[in-house]
Amino acid sequence: MKPQLLKVNTGPAQSFSVRRDVVKYFYNRWHYHPEMELVHIEEGSGTQFIGDNIQHFQRGDVLLIGADLPHFWRCDDKYFLDIEGLEAKATVVHFLAEAWGKDFWNLPENQSINGLFLRAKQGLRFVGSTQEQVIYLLKKLQQQSQGNRLLALYQILDVLAQSEEYVQISSSGLQFAFDEEDTDRINRIYTYSLSHFQRKISIQEVASVANISPNSFCRYFKSRSRKTYSQFLLELRVGYACKLLIEQPDFTISQICFECGFNTFSNFNKYFKLITGKNPGQFQRAYLKA
Repeated sequence: MKPQLLKVNTGPAQSFSVRRDVVKYFYNRWHYHPEMELVHIEEGSGTQFIGDNIQHFQRGDVLLIGADLPHFWRCDDKYFLDIEGLEAKATVVHFLAEAWGKDFWNLPENQSINGLFLRAKQGLRFVGSTQEQVIYLLKKLQQQSQGNRLLALYQILDVLAQSEEYVQISSSGLQFAFDEEDTDRINRIYTYSLSHFQRKISIQEVASVANISPNSFCRYFKSRSRKTYSQFLLELRVGYACKLLIEQPDFTISQICFECGFNTFSNFNKYFKLITGKNPGQFQRAYLKA
């Protein structure tokens, strides 16, 4: 899929950008940038697309996204209803490795951070005590004077580099070809799919949204996403099921099955286990015990 190049404004006297977003909903376009991105989701939930991965995001998530790795956050529907007091909040840091000088990361003391940058090419989600420590350090970073911010960011990167409490997000070895003319098309496909995945979507229907023929759509989508459109829909539905299992424990699994757009309970169980490695009941129990 062809994302949009996003220009990151670091400001006239800064080598990197740190900001706190308090918005109705997060930036919901498929985009990329040469800067690495460190994100803490303070408030908000929805669906995230990073590389070829589709996941639910929620409050507390800490992510490191590598340079030029396409990504897209789409908040849940309730964030678009103009509900008073409902906001999405995040701390976001953008930085270029070159900000420290081209030879700095080749120093022996920085080999672990060099390894972190390589792993971040697929996107990383940090958990456990690392997640808590980084959230604390990000708050401190925002309070630092201009001269100390670079040192504070280096401290965060060192914590991330030493940690084993992370999950790789996107598949290894993916390469994305960027063509800005495709930006509107893929965003139309994403937006339409996110709005209608709870019912059947035909290839003819989504191809019409993309303004190409059904046969061309199938080739187009698979060549850019490394998956078929039907697989993409299954991942959307299973991701939404995971969200409901976590946030709506009073719902029966049968209710969740049909709420997510599955027509039969057997198919729901089959694809849920195929994608997550657990059946819905096991997934919910594992989360509640955590």
